Amino acid sequence: MIKSISKIAYPALSLLFLAACQSTAQTALNNPQKITGLKTPESVVQAKDGRIFVSEIGEFGKNGDGQISVIGLDGKISVFASGLDDPKGLAIIGENLYVTDNTKVLKIGSDGKSSLFVAADKFPQTPIFLNDIEADTQGNLYVSDSGDIMGKGGGAAIYKISPDATVKLLINDQQDARIKAPNGLLADDTGNFLLEVDFTSGILYSLNTQTGQLSDIAEGFGGGDGIVHHSNGNMYVSDWKNGKVFSVNTKGDVTLLKDGYKASADIAITKDEKYLLVPDMKAGELDFISLQ
Repeated sequence: MIKSISKIAYPALSLLFLAACQSTAQTALNNPQKITGLKTPESVVQAKDGRIFVSEIGEFGKNGDGQISVIGLDGKISVFASGLDDPKGLAIIGENLYVTDNTKVLKIGSDGKSSLFVAADKFPQTPIFLNDIEADTQGNLYVSDSGDIMGKGGGAAIYKISPDATVKLLINDQQDARIKAPNGLLADDTGNFLLEVDFTSGILYSLNTQTGQLSDIAEGFGGGDGIVHHSNGNMYVSDWKNGKVFSVNTKGDVTLLKDGYKASADIAITKDEKYLLVPDMKAGELDFISLQ
């Protein structure tokens, strides 16, 4: 079942704010080519200066072999931060890069040095599998905990983290059984609404962060992973399990954009909105889908 997105009050997503920087930000690559040789890439984000950051998990469950790589304006890739465990979601606020790393959230400065921003014991319930991370224009972060995603399920939750690192539970699987394994997140400018796509059910939801009301928007995304928004109103959602990327228009119509990936993970959109960035986790690649 597909529901019209226009029925949800979702006028000003955070990426619209970022798109206002298009006149000063360039894509990190001219005529970008697929990046290969990455070590289990999970998430990607582009900074205002055009650089592209990629989280590389390395070997799952092996501490210390994870890293954040950066693709410069010349298209060359280098290590930006190393010594992480299993880094996943990425978000940028100001000059800092925020990363979910297993059961904690790290802050990485412009010098590539990481520090602990939120420890596991600061969450209202013990984190299991912190996954995506999203920022709003007020400097708040939103983090999904996919829970026991590799086992029998349980422990799934979505949190809000204020600029002073205070963590608030927004919703969990005990409050609403539809929260099975929340993954990709997308916040509006006010922080009153949060889109999330579920890895287990493949359903795209809208969460009212003030009331806790959860509304389904669209479905059929398999292992829903990443979600981004274009200023023309379209959204894009990746399906990790089936190696696909979909587009969703303002009416909620879902269209296959590209398939053939081994595991399309947490996607991003370039600041000029010309390309969709797709980490293919199992292939060790970063792909560029033209949106022109």
